[in-house]
Amino acid sequence: MEQLKYNIHPHITAFSTKRGGAGQYGGFNITHYCGDTAQHVAHCRALLCRELGITDDRLVLPRQTHGCEVLNIDAAFMSKSREQQTEALQGIDAVMTALPRTCIGISTADCVPILLCDTQRMVVAAVHAGWRGTVARIVERCIESMGEIHGCKPQDIKAVIAPSIGCDAFEVGDEVYAAFEKGGFPMKEIATRQAKWHIDLWEANRLQLLACGVPAQNIEIAGVCTYTQYSEWFSARRLGIESGRIFNGIMIG
Repeated sequence: MEQLKYNIHPHITAFSTKRGGAGQYGGFNITHYCGDTAQHVAHCRALLCRELGITDDRLVLPRQTHGCEVLNIDAAFMSKSREQQTEALQGIDAVMTALPRTCIGISTADCVPILLCDTQRMVVAAVHAGWRGTVARIVERCIESMGEIHGCKPQDIKAVIAPSIGCDAFEVGDEVYAAFEKGGFPMKEIATRQAKWHIDLWEANRLQLLACGVPAQNIEIAGVCTYTQYSEWFSARRLGIESGRIFNGIMIG
């Protein structure tokens, strides 16, 4: 199991998993709703949990729907049954926690994953920002929720914009351009016109982080385009939606 690891804090584990093989699901995929077999998903979850030194119940992955709902993973959530947890995780596109030894994360295959860490209060979050989530400003909503629930301050937050589709590869129709324009984004800074419009999702989310008060020096952009480097990373635009997903995880301790 190959990973790209991020150096956010000495006591924080943050990473993105690679495909690890050929085929629609490669050698590593823990996303249970993308058409992979239950056996392969369970095997990969076991591999990851063993590497992290946690039990399977401490690995939390929501079922994303390109919305902007945020869920706090706390002791009350962890006390629920597996069925109750699954129901609570339905339609969630960002998760946060202050629990140690609990790996939270989101799945991506071109969409933008953003990993957040308040290094003072030791609170972490994982955000799934596709273009719809970016327009809906999900990362801003997550940072607001971190403040409301855990007292986090933006100036204490470090952020990683992990592997996802780059501007050169992210060709969109006029309706997507219009959605960003209507959403108040600085189009001269995030869009370029080639044969069609191209949107820079990395920059669109970086600008949101800055607007929230996250210092520029606290924002890391991996700079890895999943579309152009699909031999290493899952890309839905290359492989179709019936394919594996990158797991972008973060854990305290």
